[in-house]
Amino acid sequence: MNAEFFEALDLLEKQKGIPKEYMLERVEAALMNAFAKDQGPNAQVRIILDPEKKDVQMYRLYQVVEEVEDPETQLTVEQAKKVSRRYKLGTVAEVKMDTKNFRRLSAQTAKQVIIQGIREAERGMLIKEYEDKRGEIITATVLRTDDSTGNVTVDTGTSIATLIKGEQIPGDAFKDGERIKVFVTEVKKESRGPLVTLSRTHPGLVKRLFELEVPEVQDGTVVIKNVTREAGSRSKVAVYSTDDSVDAVGSCIGNRSMRINTIISELGGEKIDIIKYSEDPAEFIAAALSPATVNDVILEGEKICRVYVDADQLSLAIGKEGQNARLAARLTGFKIDIKVSE
Repeated sequence: MNAEFFEALDLLEKQKGIPKEYMLERVEAALMNAFAKDQGPNAQVRIILDPEKKDVQMYRLYQVVEEVEDPETQLTVEQAKKVSRRYKLGTVAEVKMDTKNFRRLSAQTAKQVIIQGIREAERGMLIKEYEDKRGEIITATVLRTDDSTGNVTVDTGTSIATLIKGEQIPGDAFKDGERIKVFVTEVKKESRGPLVTLSRTHPGLVKRLFELEVPEVQDGTVVIKNVTREAGSRSKVAVYSTDDSVDAVGSCIGNRSMRINTIISELGGEKIDIIKYSEDPAEFIAAALSPATVNDVILEGEKICRVYVDADQLSLAIGKEGQNARLAARLTGFKIDIKVSE
């Protein structure tokens, strides 16, 4: 415990962002614990870690009593006065310790605490980094795929994480070294570090991809109201414009469909319907059933409606295995009953 120890704490604060005061508190507590193991559980000590003087002082504490019953914790008045004449009966005497005998133990303890402190700080910084990215897209590098589970191990640039099979888009097949976009859905604090849940099936991935590819979404001119998705098959995205001169749907599609095609490519060919959002529920529901053409929408109660389409539009409105109607219902929040117009 010398100047090098305090210099190491200064370096930790600069390079790792670990406050020196925090580490000093941890070292002091650990030294007290080490002292108790070395001198006995009843022995008491006061430790002074002085970063200014780069010095460590230790004082053994004794109760000043008339008759000593426990030599580990008590001194007589006569014994205490040999240390300092100011000690009286009932006071606590502090006897400065020669730290030479304790130096090896204290150095080992300080080293262990510093190593542990670095690990905890690094875990804390990892957790903070990931928490800042919760609900965001990150680009990760594929390291390997487990053939038995289908889980993919990736390097996020911050740490190693797992993209489990259930969070992959059906049909995803990655090569080692390939860079892929993943969505951070959850961050949990674990003893070994942050446990991060990554996803390529979450609707948030589609929303964030539009933010990356469409400048009007980035600057808030076009707002994504809602996204509903069946990953690998179809998504519906409801959008509106805050500027009457800007076409929300056209902005998301892009010139010659370049913007939306980039997103579709990232999603492995998943179809995407861009829906113009409307405050008028009937208008919004009709648009949500795209690509089918709707003749009429009758609102029948709270979040319930009946939709009429021509006979040749019925299968298109319902979609394969009911997918189109199902996604439209999720997007709008309405239960939709589709009927053929008479």
